[in-house]
Amino acid sequence: MVGGGFAGLNTALGLAERGQDGICLLEARSLAFGASGRNGGFVFSGFSRGEAALLADLGPRRAKALHRGTREAVGLIRERSQRYRIDCDRVDAPVLWANWFKDPAVLRERQALLRDHFDTHWHWVDRAALRTQLHTDRYSAALSEPGSFHFHPVKYARGVAMAARAMGVAVHEHSPALSLDREGSGWRVRTPDGEVRARNVVLACGGYLAGLRRDVDRGVMPIATYVMVSEPLGERMAQVMTTRSAVYDTRFAFDYYRPLPDGRLLWGGRISIRDRDPAGVRRLLMRDLLRVFPQLQGVGIDSAWSGLMSYARHEMPQVGEIAPGLWLSQAFGGHGVGPTTFAGELVAAGIAEGDARWRELSDYGLVSAFKPFGLLAAQGAYWRAQVKDWWKAARE
Repeated sequence: MVGGGFAGLNTALGLAERGQDGICLLEARSLAFGASGRNGGFVFSGFSRGEAALLADLGPRRAKALHRGTREAVGLIRERSQRYRIDCDRVDAPVLWANWFKDPAVLRERQALLRDHFDTHWHWVDRAALRTQLHTDRYSAALSEPGSFHFHPVKYARGVAMAARAMGVAVHEHSPALSLDREGSGWRVRTPDGEVRARNVVLACGGYLAGLRRDVDRGVMPIATYVMVSEPLGERMAQVMTTRSAVYDTRFAFDYYRPLPDGRLLWGGRISIRDRDPAGVRRLLMRDLLRVFPQLQGVGIDSAWSGLMSYARHEMPQVGEIAPGLWLSQAFGGHGVGPTTFAGELVAAGIAEGDARWRELSDYGLVSAFKPFGLLAAQGAYWRAQVKDWWKAARE
């Protein structure tokens, strides 16, 4: 395994749970250094590519099977956190998808699509009920996703690593993979401290490209997202929200936030090709926070950071065997906690059992991101979506 984020860790644990031995995981920095440790900690179903697009791409049977895989992954994350006693600050409260706009069509259409084609039932939360949970005039209604929850992503990643180590997986942090070469029927990975020879190698480097294969690195766009955490709010939290749910909204350029068990508020959002410093992140996100909760004017921010996610042009993960014994697990976008777990199971089953279910994702293979022009196009698309969201809200 090359990469110690959720994709690599879940694959390693999945292999160990299937009785495989001789598993080695290499991480260039520290575990969950990239997007796996820098995200909002939302654990819910689906992919970055929306359900309607998935249905149009694959048809009802295949689209439903893939979506079901992410729902099962949410259950597996919960089950593993219990089985391995991972202290990850898990909060078993549903995720709310709050409507930024007055028109309820976006909620009604997705609720019906999920019900009719994906056997998934999200609950309607009307404006009055939502106002008792979120103390803002910003939203008109919401959908609540049953079974979803939120947690501390770094604590969970380290818990998965601890479970994998206990089952014999060798985990090496600060061990970058410098080269990858074919050797007989297997592969050789060189590190600063030696070499690893393996029959199978899984590349799971996400947005922090390893430079091992050009086609793999060309396939993803590293895109930054921004997160900050407030100071402990104490009684001020009740002025903002009286729910333990995590929240994101219906805009393309949405905010996402959740109350932390220690009384702080985590707030994230924005998509950019620019990896900003903490001061820049704080400045941008405070502006977004106060649009929703002006009552938090003057609140202190304990920390702020950005991190790189890996996106593919088709907005779906790139998962599977790309050469004999060479596997790939990347491009989970901003929706990776559940899908990385799903992908870990697909790759582990493929290696250990010859299970070919990973081929259900074969329509979304390695396609060039056309960097640097693809990055500029992605930034332009985001700005256009922001303008579209603004215009829709302004017309209302």
